[in-house]
Amino acid sequence: MKKIIKAPFIILYTLVRFSVIKFLNYGNFIFTPLNHISPFTEINLSRKGKLTFGYKTKIRSGTKITVRKEAEIVIKDNVFLNHGCMLMCHEKIYIGSNVQVGPNVLMYDHDHDFRHENGLKALKYRTSPIKIGENVWIGANTVILKGTTIGDNCVIGAGSVIKGNFPNNSIILQKRENEILSY
Repeated sequence: MKKIIKAPFIILYTLVRFSVIKFLNYGNFIFTPLNHISPFTEINLSRKGKLTFGYKTKIRSGTKITVRKEAEIVIKDNVFLNHGCMLMCHEKIYIGSNVQVGPNVLMYDHDHDFRHENGLKALKYRTSPIKIGENVWIGANTVILKGTTIGDNCVIGAGSVIKGNFPNNSIILQKRENEILSY
């Protein structure tokens, strides 16, 4: 019952908030009116960055979305991002329709270029886009690194660190063994 009462207010709040962001970033911010974005979601959009939300996007609290200069994030229809996710974009992150993302999932389309002559102080990055297909489920605490392509209908096990190309209809998990030492 509480969700039914709260939902219209959150949708209205999102519409007003997104309208202000749209006013400030005219052509670089695209959204549809029926999104359910927590008021505690942080959105940072640089002047030349582009951000697109599809129809019925749902984002829970604590999520941070950052689009740096000339980068682009596209989130298609019916995508759900759970609590505490982070999308940090310097080039491009694309999330297809009907993707479900567990809590605390991190997506980075870049790495620091520590080999640059001024090291990390230079704030230089190596970038490569992330593409997530349709109908993908991503488990909690997963880290998705630059240059990753995940096909349609994939499942990614919780706690995975993902980099590379994964075909459609894959189950991706990282096996770990517990070792118990007695003393």
